[in-house]
Amino acid sequence: MTEVSVAAVRRLAVVAQGYASRARRARVADVEATVDRLGAVQLDSISTVDRSHRLVIAARAGALPREDAFGLVRDGRLFEYWSHEACLLPVRDYRLSRWRMRAGGHWGSHARALRDHPELVDTVLGVIRERGPVASREFEGRGKDDMGGMWNWKPAKAVLEALYDRGDLAIAGRQSGFQRLYDLTERVIPADVLAEPEPSEEELLRTLAVRAVRARGALTVGGIVEHHRLPGGTKRVAPHVEALVAEGELRRLRVADGGADVFIAGDLDLEAALDTPLPGGVLLSPFDNLLWDRPFARRILAFDHVMEIYKPAPQRVYGYYVLPFLRGDRLVGRADLKADRPAGTLRVLAFHPEPRVRASAALDNALDRALARLAWSMGLPEVERAAT
Repeated sequence: MTEVSVAAVRRLAVVAQGYASRARRARVADVEATVDRLGAVQLDSISTVDRSHRLVIAARAGALPREDAFGLVRDGRLFEYWSHEACLLPVRDYRLSRWRMRAGGHWGSHARALRDHPELVDTVLGVIRERGPVASREFEGRGKDDMGGMWNWKPAKAVLEALYDRGDLAIAGRQSGFQRLYDLTERVIPADVLAEPEPSEEELLRTLAVRAVRARGALTVGGIVEHHRLPGGTKRVAPHVEALVAEGELRRLRVADGGADVFIAGDLDLEAALDTPLPGGVLLSPFDNLLWDRPFARRILAFDHVMEIYKPAPQRVYGYYVLPFLRGDRLVGRADLKADRPAGTLRVLAFHPEPRVRASAALDNALDRALARLAWSMGLPEVERAAT
């Protein structure tokens, strides 16, 4: 078995992400290719800087066209469903999500709405069948007074989510405010994709394992599970990974730190991958794919990824919406940013270098270039850094 250093694993993981080395504009085909390469791009509603999927795609493909990635959803080339979390996914992988639809979606609890409000199911489906894509705001009702936050859904919203979870509905796009538009699945997902049979468990787990490893460069078995949030954990997935190694689809690497072995694609040219140039500097969404497996990020990147979005302000160490700063194959700092769109300015509220990173003119210049690139990709002409 080949043994590699932690530095080699880190480089493989960063190279696999395909970060762009310079600012550029993405074509629609570039957006689709990026989602296909990553396998899944996480969605999040927070827009303090920009929507997370836009940050993830722009870091690789370039500034997104006006139609955004949801134009590809409307065209049936991408679809939205649960994977690592709510994600944009290549439509070719729709059949790989059928098992989750049978299991009740990501949370498994939305089916309660169908039990609690069965009288709404035909009404909701009838409205959508007649009108086409609709948002939950088009239905009357309110949530329970004793519930708060994101789960305080009115009955119609809960039913829409349950029908979406089990595959009767699909997301046809997003409205302003990032509200989902629900439509009948057969009007969103291409007919030839819907006609594809659901894979067996063996095919499903092996396909998902290979997809995850190719998308992430190098992963442990636990990382494969985390990539797709697969139930059953490593005990369920490990035998299939071993079979893929025996068949040459994956290759096992021992890591010099003595931690869990990692797996790479069986046809990967390891020497060429390790010689691939690295990005000069890029600011990452806090939901970037590189950071999905937090224990692995600590192990190979020496980076403790924390998100303080839900903490009260006095308890935050780094800030509300913090973008990790990748330079080469190292995460060297965290930038607390806010987009002031009326002023056309990307505001840098604070920058925190990592403990092992020394402040220097080179670091400052690299950060300035990354900030300028990010602001340009968002259509903001100015960057304003707070005095330090």
